Amino acid sequence: MSRTSNGGGFETSTGTLYVSKPYRSKSSKKLRALVTFTPRTSAFDRRNQESTTNEFRGFFTLFWISIFIFAVQTYVRSFEASGMPLNLDFAAMFSRDAITLAWTDALLVLTTGICVPIAIALKNNWIRYYWTGLALQHVLQTTILFSAIKWTFNRQWPWVQSGFLTLHSLVMIMKMHSYLTVNGHMQVTRARAESALSQLKQLVAKSYPESTFDDEITEAQSARLEKEKREELAAMLMLHSDSSGTSTPKEGTPLPPDGDNPNAISSYVDIATATALRRRLNGASDANGLTAHSSDSLSGNTPVPVPANGGVATSAGTPSQAPAGDFIAPSAPPPPRHPLIHHPNPDVVALAEEYSEILADLRSSGPRDYTQWPNNISWKNFADFMLIPTLVYELEYPRTTRIRPVYIFEKTVATFGTFALLYTVTDRFILPYTHTNQSFLRHLLDLALPFMIAYILLFYIIFECICNGFAELSRFADRQFYEDWWNSTSWDEFSRKWNKPVHAFLLRHVYAATILSSYRFSRTAAMLFTFALSAAAHELVMVIVTRKIRMYLFILQLVQIPMILVGRLPAIKRNQTLGNIVFWLGLYAGFPLLCVAYVAH
Repeated sequence: MSRTSNGGGFETSTGTLYVSKPYRSKSSKKLRALVTFTPRTSAFDRRNQESTTNEFRGFFTLFWISIFIFAVQTYVRSFEASGMPLNLDFAAMFSRDAITLAWTDALLVLTTGICVPIAIALKNNWIRYYWTGLALQHVLQTTILFSAIKWTFNRQWPWVQSGFLTLHSLVMIMKMHSYLTVNGHMQVTRARAESALSQLKQLVAKSYPESTFDDEITEAQSARLEKEKREELAAMLMLHSDSSGTSTPKEGTPLPPDGDNPNAISSYVDIATATALRRRLNGASDANGLTAHSSDSLSGNTPVPVPANGGVATSAGTPSQAPAGDFIAPSAPPPPRHPLIHHPNPDVVALAEEYSEILADLRSSGPRDYTQWPNNISWKNFADFMLIPTLVYELEYPRTTRIRPVYIFEKTVATFGTFALLYTVTDRFILPYTHTNQSFLRHLLDLALPFMIAYILLFYIIFECICNGFAELSRFADRQFYEDWWNSTSWDEFSRKWNKPVHAFLLRHVYAATILSSYRFSRTAAMLFTFALSAAAHELVMVIVTRKIRMYLFILQLVQIPMILVGRLPAIKRNQTLGNIVFWLGLYAGFPLLCVAYVAH
């Protein structure tokens, strides 16, 4: 194989997309292009090339070595004092009724499967999503949530078991909501597509009574072939005039730009599709306020930045612009359009364009299978969605090419090792200080650092170990479960960076839904509603864990709204260091403040 010049990379919400220049393969003289998708990895993954070349990477190693020394020191002191490295009372508490908790959680996961018969009913038009399906969806979600809460209270579980089951119930409900909502909207979209096709056929029959609908399609296809020939000729002329001085395109298959990445996904497309893809990506960049790029700028390997979520670079609670394109990033060639878009009659073309746009909403954006609704509805597809660490349902996800057993082993060991450290911090430095008669300020001083360490360890377990482990098992390619939240200068930045799966769910199914639905919320109202719903869910967890209704967490989360507005003042935004200091001080004070408030009051 010979390497040719590869097209520029486009950053999408799921990874980087490369489109090569046209080339001729040895087996065929027809010009083609290579499309390569390179998935993203999480920031702390040691296989992330950006992290391994970061100048602060040594501090990551320093943190783990320091935590290890701290843990060993704790074990030695505990052994000298009591003859045991750790007190096992906490372990006995959170392992109580473990078998019952295990089968309860398994039943919870299996119960979500009732979504599949509902989706099948939507597929076959046995029920309409509006409003029968929507009512069934919310009744089902409410029943599951309150059944889990009632069971938790009946079993009198401690805070660990109660918190785990409640949080997992909320996760399952969010997955169910996204699955049924997307399939329900697809049913409505299919009805629109059928109506548009009927109108198109009526227009053709009225305008051309002497010919059939198929005859007009044949004529349009002939026009399309002529257009493709002109585009191929233009591509050849571009290669002839290339600045490198080559007079003809080289033969052979080009290598992908990221050929060393085992998870890279490559496919070959014709020139018309490659040209359409380039235009689509450039159009997305221009629509998002980025600088327009000529075709010459695509010949290099410099990535063109496209904001995450298809241009909606916003927080869950404070979106900065209206959602666009249903949050599907422009990461794949557009689906085939109806042949009549090439018809000489402009009225027919306009209606065919409308019909093609509706069909595009019924098909995934790639980057490989382009699944068409309702072909996605199956038990296997739903089980796959439940395994994938995302809360937003899509017809197709970017996938890696294989499962790496060594990677699974690495994340499993990291999970249990980090949990041992978390147990040590909780048992030795948090629990002994939660029920003492010290002053309020002394409580905050004693608990601030242990809570912060526990938070960082818990974050690492969930988002770096567990999410990456399940992503590897399901071959899910988009591993950006978090961004650099530790650099946050405001609370809205933190809210959209530290938990990307929940942020994506709130953005699509709460904020965007309240704006685009019949409610027609304003952006401010949608922001307030999103924050209130998130705060209520967090407070619900605290109510179940502590068996108290105090609303402390709910109030503190709502207080973030004026803090966010203050943080957007130009004088404060200019001083990023000050903003980051204020953020960390707030995070340091928040955890012990909530603990003391709920335990003592």
